[in-house]
Amino acid sequence: MSIAWYLAVSAIVFSLGAVGVITRRNPLVVLLCLELMLNGANLALVAFSRMWGNGDGQIFALIVMTVAACEVCIGLGMIVAIYRRRLPIDVDDLRELQG
Repeated sequence: MSIAWYLAVSAIVFSLGAVGVITRRNPLVVLLCLELMLNGANLALVAFSRMWGNGDGQIFALIVMTVAACEVCIGLGMIVAIYRRRLPIDVDDLRELQG
């Protein structure tokens, strides 16, 4: 398979994630769409790494996956904390974080 197929799938996954981030109002769905965007970028990194025959892109994709896992942990923790305080769980209503 040529790299064009991998990049096409990567672009489709990334654009689906971007559309979800722009259109959705639920913070949990926004986090899932951010994960889609990161996975689309990872697929492109691995495809270019395979095309050039080195492992640098795969190592960078692992680093991005680690950062994405940390981002999900922080984001889910914030959503649970907001839900426990009985605050509205809506992206438009959460413009300011108050302690």
